[in-house]
Amino acid sequence: MNNQQGVSHTRTIQLQSALNQKRLLTPLDVALVGATEVSKSSTLNALFGSDVAEVGKGSQPQTQIVADYRVGQSFRLYDTAGFGDGKEANERHAKNLVFLLRDTCTSKQKSYFLMDLVLVILDGSSRDLGTSYKLLTDVILPNIEPSRVLVAINKADMAMSGRYWDFEKNQPQPRLIEFLNEKVHSTKERIKEATGLTIPTPIYYSAERNYNIDEIFGFIINNLPTHRRYLN
Repeated sequence: MNNQQGVSHTRTIQLQSALNQKRLLTPLDVALVGATEVSKSSTLNALFGSDVAEVGKGSQPQTQIVADYRVGQSFRLYDTAGFGDGKEANERHAKNLVFLLRDTCTSKQKSYFLMDLVLVILDGSSRDLGTSYKLLTDVILPNIEPSRVLVAINKADMAMSGRYWDFEKNQPQPRLIEFLNEKVHSTKERIKEATGLTIPTPIYYSAERNYNIDEIFGFIINNLPTHRRYLN
């Protein structure tokens, strides 16, 4: 096991431990949402490496789930179809995402919503995130509590078209950090202005450059729910 694999496996163990401490019914189910080519699978690989196991592909066509993954025995992710490929496709994706977020199951005579969290990955290199914001404000947040919506901004290295990125140190320079922090702030505020809801403060990272991966992992750990989404 190389060093990176060791780090990834350690994260898997830490995630399992955190879920056990919360005594949640596992596996915890997470919807993975993002535009086409936002590097969702690369994000999972950066976080958990070979500990990510694909357990199904296209298993739920009514929700347009591309694949579902397990991390250990307690964390399951559903990679939904990427949006941004046209109005008709986006409308279909939105409808299917609502279905996924409202889907229910039963365990021990209790009914609850299947999805516990939504991890929304934004493209930090894009100037136009209007479709992503609309999906958040019009589709995701009306169907799940804001505390369960985690927004992560990928491609931090390309947020200013590659400028102000220190390739030797593999980190942003002060000018880019300022720009990224403003993107984080504006994302959170734009969502609040549109919905009146406050989501956890987004985080930025680069899956390709393995930058801020510990931070995004901590972001997930710190925002794990304290209970399942039981139906009233």
